[in-house]
Amino acid sequence: MGGRMLWPTLIMAVLALAALVMGYLRGQGQHVLGLKAGWKMTVEILPLLVFAFVLAGMVQVLIPQESIGRWIGQEAGIKGILIGTLTGALTPGGPYVSLPLAAGLLRAGAGIGTMVAFLTAWSLWAVARIPMEVGIMGWRFTLIRITCTFFFPPLAGLMAHVLARTVP
Repeated sequence: MGGRMLWPTLIMAVLALAALVMGYLRGQGQHVLGLKAGWKMTVEILPLLVFAFVLAGMVQVLIPQESIGRWIGQEAGIKGILIGTLTGALTPGGPYVSLPLAAGLLRAGAGIGTMVAFLTAWSLWAVARIPMEVGIMGWRFTLIRITCTFFFPPLAGLMAHVLARTVP
């Protein structure tokens, strides 16, 4: 297991084991019900995770390093941040798709500012979510929310770009 994932994995393991023990100690079989629910989610989500990680890995080897650097690398500057913003807004799916994709692009040479803009736009704008938001919250609310958050992804990307250049 890579060094980057060791601590998060250990923390998650401790939390999961503590929850299992709490469920067991309650004496009503909650630990078994929790394990069954967890297994059901694993079966539902695992195929998506596998394909997202395959995509993230393929991005790293299929897109030439010089193309990544020119379009979305640190040296791409505001152009890369705007590309990251647009791509993030259009990326479908939940964090199981966007996070592995962003990690793959980052490892392939994408700039930190670009990936911050990507993830910020994905979380704030997610075009695929807009129809549901309009249906539940209405057009007025959706337009106000998008207007209020319009500058955040590029601004967050620009701030991250500057920080990545100044913070060792």
